Amino acid sequence: MLTVGCWHIAVVLANLPTVVLPSPVEVGVALVDLRWILAGDAAVTALTAGLGLAAGLVIGTMLAFFMAVSRSAAAVVLPYVVALRIAPVIAIAPLLFLWFGRGIPGKVLLVTTLTVFPITIASLDGLRSTPESYLTLLRSVGASTSTIFVHVRLPAAAPSVFAGVKNAATLAVIGAVVAEFVTLDAGIGYRVFETSSALQTAESYAALAVLSGLGLLFYGIPSLLERVARTRFE
Repeated sequence: MLTVGCWHIAVVLANLPTVVLPSPVEVGVALVDLRWILAGDAAVTALTAGLGLAAGLVIGTMLAFFMAVSRSAAAVVLPYVVALRIAPVIAIAPLLFLWFGRGIPGKVLLVTTLTVFPITIASLDGLRSTPESYLTLLRSVGASTSTIFVHVRLPAAAPSVFAGVKNAATLAVIGAVVAEFVTLDAGIGYRVFETSSALQTAESYAALAVLSGLGLLFYGIPSLLERVARTRFE
């Protein structure tokens, strides 16, 4: 509230025009006026980000598992995962849309490429964090690889996996917005571009506010699940 108050005072004292910096009141009015449009845009962006994050979670944890159990697999796969992360998303996006179209599949694949790296690296670090002495002891008493993974390695890796997912969740929203900037068909990214291009600054700030809320939601859900998981295993 303090930030909003200072923002409003600065706009009033400086007598800034709306096109330069709208007041919080003007942004609030725009939020109310565009509430249904922004809700639809947010749903489109959330769908793209959610599907991409889910795909990144599945692929990332699978890659981490194979690299954790096989050093040769890690030597082969890890360079590709790192290279995928280094490549700038704005350069990858046009190629993905050229190959897979400008619809949901291409957008989801773009988000997936952004989320795979943090989930893979964090999950791999977590799976490798189990002391080797524990694993040797469990194998000596006849525990199977699947039993060790489910009851020892996975719980030990959970904090790292959740950290990777929370990092990837924010990247998923960013990736979805980048995809919408490129395709310019629907979503919060499209709404920000459209309103800013038309110099509708208050409406643009309203769309950005919704985008910030969406980012907080995507970060908050894994955080809540992590708390539930910790309570269960403690």
